[in-house]
Amino acid sequence: MKIICVGRNYVAHAAELGNEVPDSPMLFMKPHSAILTANKPLYYPDFTNDLNYEAELVLKICKNGRSIQPEFADSYYQEIGFGIDFTARDLQQRCKEKGHPWEIAKAWDNSAGLSKEFIDKSTLPNLESIHFAMSLNGKVVQQGDSALMIYSFNDIICYTSRFFKLQVGDYIYTGTPAGVGPVKKGDILIGSIEGRQMLTCEIK
Repeated sequence: MKIICVGRNYVAHAAELGNEVPDSPMLFMKPHSAILTANKPLYYPDFTNDLNYEAELVLKICKNGRSIQPEFADSYYQEIGFGIDFTARDLQQRCKEKGHPWEIAKAWDNSAGLSKEFIDKSTLPNLESIHFAMSLNGKVVQQGDSALMIYSFNDIICYTSRFFKLQVGDYIYTGTPAGVGPVKKGDILIGSIEGRQMLTCEIK
């Protein structure tokens, strides 16, 4: 099982961090040990002083494929979940400044919050415009609309499969909208899709 993530897939998010908008999907990966599911708490890691949340829609791959063509891309996922790409922002900035890879900032154990349940895409009101949100201690801090993604689900699947064979059970984190920010011990994050609560995560 692979966890494939897309960076800077919303213009407003790229802008809030002062990053350029990529001219192709910007991919990075997390190991299986990054998964944090079943509403388990996240223990604040001791290697960062700037732990950030990033809310994302997550595709669950349902069949194997390589070099997938656009007309077939939407058959490679049936369910959509909610994810949090937890990021050690201070480590990420340090890595960027030195031109180093980002794994220690993005791919550490339990850095991929994931909803226990997924939504069948056929039940969503508009697959081209999926609304999702994240609240921090009861206040909404991120609101996303998949219609605003730079690269659509199908774009991501086609591009990713050029380099990595997609396999049943893989997850694709499709990018975060604007509004990312820090958390501290005691904070509670709640993620929802189309008003349906999907994930709760307490920071301990």
